[in-house]
Amino acid sequence: MYHAEFMSKPILIDPLKFAREGASLSGKLPVSGLDERVHDDLSDTSGEVSYRLEGFRDELQRPALRIRLEAGLNVTCQRCLDGMPFSLDTDSVITLFTSQEKLEEACELDEELDAVLAEPELDVAALIEDEIIMGLPHAPKHDECGRETLSLAKADKPNPFAVLATLKRPKSE
Repeated sequence: MYHAEFMSKPILIDPLKFAREGASLSGKLPVSGLDERVHDDLSDTSGEVSYRLEGFRDELQRPALRIRLEAGLNVTCQRCLDGMPFSLDTDSVITLFTSQEKLEEACELDEELDAVLAEPELDVAALIEDEIIMGLPHAPKHDECGRETLSLAKADKPNPFAVLATLKRPKSE
């Protein structure tokens, strides 16, 4: 079993060998050490991501990787633009293929299949970043935004219908 703690540099594995051997890798990565593409979807870079990667063969004896992530992240509410906590908890299986033809054939037979073409080296940190991005909500919103923030946002803008009403009034002669 491999173990990695607080690494922000690439974590490289041979994915086919990893799957064949039934290897596992676990650790924690600081959110601040992740790529900018992850930071763009977050309100801050506090916290860490716990991960566990396991290699195995699926029911059709194909090499596969299972990746589990857990993290307490902060995303931006799309309504009030304040930060809000988001609990990330993902569990994904990625099936590995050695030829593009077999990959395409398998994906046609199973639309739910998450598959990739196996490269000689796989950067686990990049895989974790991809999984975080896919696990984040598209447009996060508080159930109820803070009243003060919304009141201030509304107070700054005149009601567009009030402006239209003044334009529509007949001018007195």
